[in-house]
Amino acid sequence: MDHKVIYDDGQVKWYVFGRDTQKPNSIIDTNEYAIEAGDEVMILDPGGTEIFPYVLSSVSEVIGLEKVTKFLCSHQDPDIFSSLPLWMALCPNATIYMPRIWSNFMSHFGKECSSNFYPVPDKGVDIRLGNENLNIIPAHFLHASGNINLFCPRSRILFSADVGSALVPLDYPFFIENFEDHIPLMKGFHERWMPSNVAKSAWIRQIRSLKPTMICPQHGSIFKGEKMVNQFLDWLDNLEVGLLSHD
Repeated sequence: MDHKVIYDDGQVKWYVFGRDTQKPNSIIDTNEYAIEAGDEVMILDPGGTEIFPYVLSSVSEVIGLEKVTKFLCSHQDPDIFSSLPLWMALCPNATIYMPRIWSNFMSHFGKECSSNFYPVPDKGVDIRLGNENLNIIPAHFLHASGNINLFCPRSRILFSADVGSALVPLDYPFFIENFEDHIPLMKGFHERWMPSNVAKSAWIRQIRSLKPTMICPQHGSIFKGEKMVNQFLDWLDNLEVGLLSHD
């Protein structure tokens, strides 16, 4: 599994882990992210059970596990968080942030983790990591009925979960190089997996107000720079979602 530092200003550091060439072909490729601030680390959407050894090995190369104090699980899908019981064996005191409406469902993947759960209210919540403020913000119905994103004001990086996701080959770069070429890799995903145009429009308005300089999805590649971010938001704003093809 490859990894890359995508931001570092001496106060906050962001990592991405992905492009796992060792994973079985039947497993969808995912991006795991970590934020390091001071003596604390938060892992975002830590991944599924099947890839846990590869994620752990890659994370351990650059981060001391004793620093991992928080996890964020954006929604209920197993590729997001089914590895949590394994992570909690290593980080037993870590807090796990997830959407309130999914907390009881997530317990089915490991009820021993439930005492560490922090059910995030629908409106979101602000949290601290080291000396930094982070904003957990709502992204409901994109694509789960309860879904959350995370925004870091210092770096102006948005972790967008499945919004912006694309199905890319394993040799695809972490950062999108040509937006027009990238559209076919994400168009069908958004049309099918994003069910609500109303929710989509509300999310776009919210994200534009934050003015992120980077949008980091859980699948695919990162939108880096204000021009690329705005290209994506404009494209998504004009895309009709909630479509079902019977072909």
